[in-house]
Amino acid sequence: MLTILSRWYKERFSDPQAVTLVLILVGLALAIYFAGGLLAPLLVALVLAFLLEWPVAQMARIGINRTPAASLVLILFIGLMLLISFGLIPSLWRQGVSLIGDLPNMIDKGLHTAQQYINKYPQFVNPTQLDTMVGELKKMLDTQHLLDIGKQLLGYSASLLVLMVYVILVPLLVFFFLKDKDELLRGSKRFFPSNRDLARKVWNEMHQQIFNYIRGKVIEIVIIGVVSYAFFAVMDLRYAALLGVLTGLSVLIPYVGATLVTLPIALVAFFQWGISTEFGYLMIGYGIIQALDGNLLVPILFSDAVDLHPVFIIAAVLVFGGLWGVWGVFFAIPLASLVKAVINAWPVHEPLLTSNDGSSEKQK
Repeated sequence: MLTILSRWYKERFSDPQAVTLVLILVGLALAIYFAGGLLAPLLVALVLAFLLEWPVAQMARIGINRTPAASLVLILFIGLMLLISFGLIPSLWRQGVSLIGDLPNMIDKGLHTAQQYINKYPQFVNPTQLDTMVGELKKMLDTQHLLDIGKQLLGYSASLLVLMVYVILVPLLVFFFLKDKDELLRGSKRFFPSNRDLARKVWNEMHQQIFNYIRGKVIEIVIIGVVSYAFFAVMDLRYAALLGVLTGLSVLIPYVGATLVTLPIALVAFFQWGISTEFGYLMIGYGIIQALDGNLLVPILFSDAVDLHPVFIIAAVLVFGGLWGVWGVFFAIPLASLVKAVINAWPVHEPLLTSNDGSSEKQK
C-alpha cells in the first residue's frame, strides 16, 4: 500500500510546478475560508474591478490615461447602481412587505382548497397528514415566531453601519485597483514562488472563461428578469416586479433556483385566480420562459465559458455554496471550471520500472 501511494505521489507531485500550484490554491482557499468576513470589502472590490477592467482597458487602448478612464467608468457604474437602488428597490420593498402581509391569507386559502380535495378524494391523502401540516404552519405564523423574525430584522439593521463602511471603502478600492493595476500586479508577484509557470498557464486558461461567465450571468439575469416582469405585468399578476426580480436572480443557482422561485409564483397566482384558465396560462408562459432560458439563452451566452456536465455543476453549487454562501453559489461554475483546468493542466510523469539489472526506465 505504501509503495502504491509513494508511486502515485512521485507521478503527480514530482514536478515543482505542481507543488507551487497546490500551495497557491490551498493558500488562497484557506485565506478566503477563514478570513472571508474580514476581507469581504477587498474581495467585493476585486470582483467589481475585474468586471470593470474591460472598458478601462479599451479606453486605455485608444490613448486615454488609466486614471481618467477608471474615474469615468467608476462614476458611470455608481450612477447605474444608484438608479437601480432608488428606482427599483423601494418598489420591491413595498411589494415584499405586502406579500408577507398576504401570506397568511394565501396559506389559509391553500389549506381550505386542500381540505376540499381531501374530503372529495380521501383515498389519496390522509387527513392526519393535513392536520399535522396545519399545526406546523400555525407554529410558523404564531406571534412568538413573528417576534423572533422582528428581532432578526433588528439585528440586520444594526449592520447598516457596516454597510456604510462598504459604500465608502469598496468604490475607493475599485478605483485604485483599476488605476494602479500594473503596479499592484508587480508588487503582488513578490508573495508568490518564482516557479509558477503552471499556475500562470491555468490562470490564462481561466481568465477569459471567468469573464465570459460573469458577463453572461449578468446579461442572463437582466434578460430573464425583464421578460418575466413584462409577462407577469401583462397577465396582471400581483407583485409582478418582485416576482420578476426573483425569477431573474434564480438563474444564479443552476437547476435549483428555477425550482425554488416557482413556488411563490404559483402561490401568488393561485391566491389571485384559483384554479382557472388565467392560472394555467401563467404557469405555461412561465414554463416557456424557463425552457427558452435553458435551451436557447444559456447555450448562446455560455457556449465558450461552460463545458461541464450538469452533475458537476450541481455538485459545485452544493460544495462551494456550503463553503462561501451566496458568493460560493455565484462563482460555483467558474470554480468548477478552475478545478477542471487544474486537472487538465496537471503534469503526470510516467512511472519508473525497474529492469533486471537494477536500472530504472520509463514505462512505455
